[in-house]
Amino acid sequence: MRQAFLHFLLSLIPVAFPVQAVVPASCTQAIVGITEGWNSSHVTLSLLEKQADGRWARVLGPIPGRLGRNGCVWGLGLHNNPRRAVIKQEGDGRSPAGIFALGGLWVTSKKPVQHHKNIPLVKVGPRDLWVSDTTMPHLYNRYVRLNHPARTTWELKEQMRQTDYPHSIKLLICHNTWETAGRPVNGAGSSIFFHIWRRDGAAPTAGCTSMNEAQLRAIIARLHPARHPVYILLPRQEYAKLRSSWRLP
Repeated sequence: MRQAFLHFLLSLIPVAFPVQAVVPASCTQAIVGITEGWNSSHVTLSLLEKQADGRWARVLGPIPGRLGRNGCVWGLGLHNNPRRAVIKQEGDGRSPAGIFALGGLWVTSKKPVQHHKNIPLVKVGPRDLWVSDTTMPHLYNRYVRLNHPARTTWELKEQMRQTDYPHSIKLLICHNTWETAGRPVNGAGSSIFFHIWRRDGAAPTAGCTSMNEAQLRAIIARLHPARHPVYILLPRQEYAKLRSSWRLP
Protein backbone atom coordinates (compact mmCIF):
# COMPACT_ATOMS: atom_id res chain seq x y z
CA MET A 1 0.00 0.00 0.00
CA ARG A 2 2.72 2.45 0.96
CA GLN A 3 4.66 1.73 -2.24
CA ALA A 4 1.55 2.33 -4.35
CA PHE A 5 0.93 5.63 -2.61
CA LEU A 6 4.57 6.60 -3.08
CA HIS A 7 4.44 6.09 -6.84
CA PHE A 8 1.11 7.90 -7.01
CA LEU A 9 2.54 10.93 -5.24
CA LEU A 10 5.67 10.99 -7.36
CA SER A 11 3.52 10.92 -10.48
CA LEU A 12 1.92 14.17 -9.34
CA ILE A 13 5.20 16.01 -8.88
CA PRO A 14 6.07 17.81 -12.10
CA VAL A 15 9.15 16.34 -13.76
CA ALA A 16 10.58 19.42 -15.37
CA PHE A 17 13.31 18.27 -17.73
CA PRO A 18 15.87 15.55 -18.45
CA VAL A 19 19.36 15.94 -17.04
CA GLN A 20 21.33 18.60 -18.88
CA ALA A 21 24.02 21.18 -18.17
CA VAL A 22 22.01 24.32 -18.88
CA VAL A 23 18.88 26.04 -17.64
CA PRO A 24 16.31 24.78 -20.18
CA ALA A 25 14.62 27.25 -22.51
CA SER A 26 11.24 26.22 -21.08
CA CYS A 27 12.25 27.48 -17.64
CA THR A 28 10.94 31.00 -17.00
CA GLN A 29 11.07 31.01 -13.20
CA ALA A 30 14.13 30.40 -11.01
CA ILE A 31 15.01 30.65 -7.35
CA VAL A 32 18.67 31.68 -7.38
CA GLY A 33 20.87 31.20 -4.32
CA ILE A 34 24.31 32.81 -4.23
CA THR A 35 26.83 32.07 -1.51
CA GLU A 36 30.24 33.67 -1.01
CA GLY A 37 32.07 30.33 -1.05
CA TRP A 38 31.75 26.57 -0.85
CA ASN A 39 32.18 26.59 2.93
CA SER A 40 29.72 29.37 3.77
CA SER A 41 26.35 28.48 5.28
CA HIS A 42 24.89 31.90 4.38
CA VAL A 43 23.06 32.40 1.10
CA THR A 44 21.28 35.26 -0.67
CA LEU A 45 18.12 34.15 -2.44
CA SER A 46 16.10 35.77 -5.23
CA LEU A 47 13.11 34.68 -7.30
CA LEU A 48 13.65 35.59 -10.95
CA GLU A 49 11.20 35.42 -13.83
CA LYS A 50 11.87 35.62 -17.55
CA GLN A 51 10.00 38.47 -19.20
CA ALA A 52 8.38 38.52 -22.65
CA ASP A 53 11.51 40.11 -24.12
CA GLY A 54 13.65 37.23 -22.82
CA ARG A 55 15.31 39.17 -20.02
CA TRP A 56 15.27 37.91 -16.43
CA ALA A 57 13.88 40.18 -13.71
CA ARG A 58 13.98 39.78 -9.96
CA VAL A 59 10.45 39.67 -8.57
CA LEU A 60 11.29 38.72 -4.97
CA GLY A 61 14.42 39.33 -2.97
CA PRO A 62 17.18 39.63 -2.11
CA ILE A 63 16.30 37.28 0.76
CA PRO A 64 18.82 36.13 3.38
CA GLY A 65 18.90 32.37 3.95
CA ARG A 66 20.92 29.60 5.54
CA LEU A 67 22.47 26.47 4.04
CA GLY A 68 24.05 23.39 5.56
CA ARG A 69 26.42 24.01 8.48
CA ASN A 70 29.42 23.17 6.27
CA GLY A 71 28.30 25.14 3.23
CA CYS A 72 27.52 23.52 -0.12
CA VAL A 73 28.88 20.86 -2.47
CA TRP A 74 27.91 19.60 -5.92
CA GLY A 75 24.56 17.78 -5.91
CA LEU A 76 22.65 15.51 -8.30
CA GLY A 77 20.14 17.52 -10.27
CA LEU A 78 19.46 18.81 -13.78
CA HIS A 79 23.08 19.78 -14.35
CA ASN A 80 26.19 17.83 -15.21
CA ASN A 81 28.80 18.00 -12.47
CA PRO A 82 32.42 18.85 -13.28
CA ARG A 83 34.79 15.93 -13.72
CA ARG A 84 36.20 14.64 -10.43
CA ALA A 85 33.82 16.90 -8.51
CA VAL A 86 33.15 16.15 -4.86
CA ILE A 87 29.49 15.10 -4.61
CA LYS A 88 27.12 15.48 -1.68
CA GLN A 89 26.96 12.58 0.77
CA GLU A 90 24.50 11.68 3.50
CA GLY A 91 25.35 13.48 6.72
CA ASP A 92 28.05 15.78 5.30
CA GLY A 93 26.25 18.91 6.53
CA ARG A 94 26.33 20.52 3.08
CA SER A 95 23.59 21.76 0.76
CA PRO A 96 23.59 20.43 -2.82
CA ALA A 97 24.76 22.96 -5.42
CA GLY A 98 23.72 23.01 -9.06
CA ILE A 99 20.37 23.25 -10.84
CA PHE A 100 17.37 21.42 -9.41
CA ALA A 101 13.72 20.92 -10.27
CA LEU A 102 11.18 21.67 -7.54
CA GLY A 103 8.69 19.14 -6.20
CA GLY A 104 5.70 19.21 -3.89
CA LEU A 105 4.89 20.60 -0.46
CA TRP A 106 4.87 18.80 2.89
CA VAL A 107 3.26 20.84 5.67
CA THR A 108 2.12 20.68 9.27
CA SER A 109 1.33 24.41 9.52
CA LYS A 110 -2.26 25.10 10.56
CA LYS A 111 -2.21 28.28 8.49
CA PRO A 112 -2.99 27.41 4.85
CA VAL A 113 -0.08 27.65 2.43
CA GLN A 114 -1.08 29.52 -0.71
CA HIS A 115 0.15 27.55 -3.71
CA HIS A 116 -0.73 26.67 -7.29
CA LYS A 117 -3.30 23.89 -7.46
CA ASN A 118 -1.00 21.71 -9.57
CA ILE A 119 1.73 21.66 -6.94
CA PRO A 120 0.89 18.64 -4.75
CA LEU A 121 0.61 19.27 -1.03
CA VAL A 122 0.81 16.62 1.69
CA LYS A 123 -0.52 17.39 5.15
CA VAL A 124 2.09 15.59 7.21
CA GLY A 125 0.88 13.28 9.94
CA PRO A 126 2.18 10.41 12.08
CA ARG A 127 2.08 7.97 9.12
CA ASP A 128 4.46 9.99 6.94
CA LEU A 129 8.13 9.09 6.54
CA TRP A 130 11.05 10.40 4.49
CA VAL A 131 13.69 7.71 4.34
CA SER A 132 17.35 8.64 4.92
CA ASP A 133 18.46 5.16 5.99
CA THR A 134 21.25 3.99 3.67
CA THR A 135 20.68 0.38 4.72
CA MET A 136 17.33 0.56 2.89
CA PRO A 137 18.47 1.50 -0.65
CA HIS A 138 15.11 0.61 -2.21
CA LEU A 139 13.48 3.31 -0.05
CA TYR A 140 16.36 5.78 0.23
CA ASN A 141 15.40 9.45 -0.25
CA ARG A 142 11.77 8.56 -0.81
CA TYR A 143 8.53 9.61 0.76
CA VAL A 144 6.57 6.76 2.34
CA ARG A 145 3.10 6.85 3.88
CA LEU A 146 2.43 3.95 6.23
CA ASN A 147 -0.99 2.37 6.71
CA HIS A 148 -0.55 2.93 10.46
CA PRO A 149 1.06 5.59 12.68
CA ALA A 150 4.84 5.19 12.96
CA ARG A 151 5.55 2.92 15.93
CA THR A 152 8.70 0.84 15.45
CA THR A 153 12.12 2.29 16.24
CA TRP A 154 12.94 2.47 12.54
CA GLU A 155 9.62 4.09 11.57
CA LEU A 156 9.93 6.70 14.31
CA LYS A 157 13.48 7.54 13.24
CA GLU A 158 12.39 8.07 9.61
CA GLN A 159 9.14 9.85 10.52
CA MET A 160 8.75 13.37 9.14
CA ARG A 161 8.82 15.98 11.90
CA GLN A 162 5.45 16.57 13.48
CA THR A 163 5.85 19.56 15.80
CA ASP A 164 9.04 21.33 14.66
CA TYR A 165 8.15 24.87 13.52
CA PRO A 166 11.05 25.24 11.01
CA HIS A 167 9.79 22.10 9.26
CA SER A 168 6.12 23.11 9.26
CA ILE A 169 6.41 24.19 5.60
CA LYS A 170 8.71 22.23 3.28
CA LEU A 171 9.14 22.62 -0.48
CA LEU A 172 11.02 19.73 -2.09
CA ILE A 173 14.32 20.46 -3.82
CA CYS A 174 14.77 17.58 -6.27
CA HIS A 175 18.32 16.59 -5.39
CA ASN A 176 19.02 12.88 -5.93
CA THR A 177 15.37 12.05 -6.59
CA TRP A 178 13.40 10.30 -9.31
CA GLU A 179 13.53 13.58 -11.23
CA THR A 180 17.31 13.31 -11.65
CA ALA A 181 18.81 9.96 -12.61
CA GLY A 182 15.59 7.98 -12.43
CA ARG A 183 16.54 6.40 -9.12
CA PRO A 184 18.10 7.99 -6.04
CA VAL A 185 21.78 7.17 -5.54
CA ASN A 186 22.05 5.48 -2.16
CA GLY A 187 24.04 7.61 0.29
CA ALA A 188 24.24 10.67 -1.99
CA GLY A 189 22.04 12.85 0.23
CA SER A 190 18.36 12.80 1.12
CA SER A 191 15.48 14.93 2.38
CA ILE A 192 16.52 18.25 0.83
CA PHE A 193 13.91 20.98 1.14
CA PHE A 194 13.31 24.69 1.40
CA HIS A 195 11.97 25.28 4.91
CA ILE A 196 11.65 27.98 7.57
CA TRP A 197 14.90 28.99 9.20
CA ARG A 198 15.79 28.18 12.78
CA ARG A 199 16.42 30.82 15.48
CA ASP A 200 15.55 33.62 13.04
CA GLY A 201 18.49 32.68 10.84
CA ALA A 202 21.06 32.30 13.60
CA ALA A 203 21.40 28.56 12.92
CA PRO A 204 22.43 26.71 9.74
CA THR A 205 20.65 23.63 8.41
CA ALA A 206 21.76 20.02 7.97
CA GLY A 207 21.69 20.45 4.15
CA CYS A 208 18.42 22.19 3.30
CA THR A 209 17.93 25.85 2.36
CA SER A 210 16.04 27.88 4.97
CA MET A 211 14.62 31.39 5.19
CA ASN A 212 12.04 33.53 6.98
CA GLU A 213 8.50 32.07 6.93
CA ALA A 214 6.92 35.09 5.22
CA GLN A 215 9.51 35.01 2.43
CA LEU A 216 9.12 31.27 1.96
CA ARG A 217 5.35 31.63 1.71
CA ALA A 218 5.75 34.47 -0.82
CA ILE A 219 8.00 32.35 -3.04
CA ILE A 220 5.69 29.32 -2.88
CA ALA A 221 2.64 31.46 -3.69
CA ARG A 222 4.28 32.73 -6.87
CA LEU A 223 5.60 29.42 -8.22
CA HIS A 224 3.79 28.11 -11.30
CA PRO A 225 4.46 24.59 -12.61
CA ALA A 226 3.91 25.71 -16.22
CA ARG A 227 6.92 27.98 -15.85
CA HIS A 228 9.12 24.98 -14.98
CA PRO A 229 10.73 26.61 -11.93
CA VAL A 230 14.20 25.54 -10.82
CA TYR A 231 16.50 26.18 -7.90
CA ILE A 232 20.01 27.32 -8.82
CA LEU A 233 22.49 27.25 -5.93
CA LEU A 234 26.13 28.17 -6.58
CA PRO A 235 29.03 30.05 -4.99
CA ARG A 236 29.40 33.52 -6.52
CA GLN A 237 32.61 32.75 -8.45
CA GLU A 238 31.19 29.48 -9.81
CA TYR A 239 28.02 31.26 -10.91
CA ALA A 240 30.01 33.88 -12.80
CA LYS A 241 32.15 31.20 -14.47
CA LEU A 242 29.16 29.10 -15.58
CA ARG A 243 26.68 31.88 -16.32
CA SER A 244 27.10 31.86 -20.09
CA SER A 245 27.58 28.12 -20.74
CA TRP A 246 24.73 27.11 -18.40
CA ARG A 247 22.44 29.93 -19.55
CA LEU A 248 22.01 31.11 -15.99
CA PRO A 249 19.76 34.14 -15.36
